[in-house]
Amino acid sequence: MIGIGANLGDARLTVEQAIHRLALLPQTRLSAQSSLFQTAPVDAAGDDYVNAVVALSTELAASALLLALQELELAFGRERAYRNAPRTLDLDLLLYGNAQIHNETLTVPHPRMTERAFVLLPLLQIDPFVVIPGKGAAHQFAPQVAAQVIRKLL
Repeated sequence: MIGIGANLGDARLTVEQAIHRLALLPQTRLSAQSSLFQTAPVDAAGDDYVNAVVALSTELAASALLLALQELELAFGRERAYRNAPRTLDLDLLLYGNAQIHNETLTVPHPRMTERAFVLLPLLQIDPFVVIPGKGAAHQFAPQVAAQVIRKLL
């Protein structure tokens, strides 16, 4: 599962194009996508974000998938000026099957995914029964993000 967000430029178009580009990754198939959502930044300043989550079926190793995501971010002009800076495109590897990965470049499941409505709600839209390895059913975390403003885009 990949979390997608953008809040610079035409964020909605960027997210739509990113979903298309994710489907074109080698040895990868887009198996599901959430609706697009508008959310206020969390732990950051700037314009509202457009967010979504997609499910990919891939034969790429997690590290290769992460590299492909980072290359795609760069292709969309991503700069990492500072932590939680506004961005043209942010792609997060949320889940990689049932794997639990923790190394210097990658942590899966994403360490803050249960704290963010812009991740949990689109994730649950794709799979209401999804389990976060090492944490349990994703739906149990929904009450923790209930106060975060999120709006489905038409």
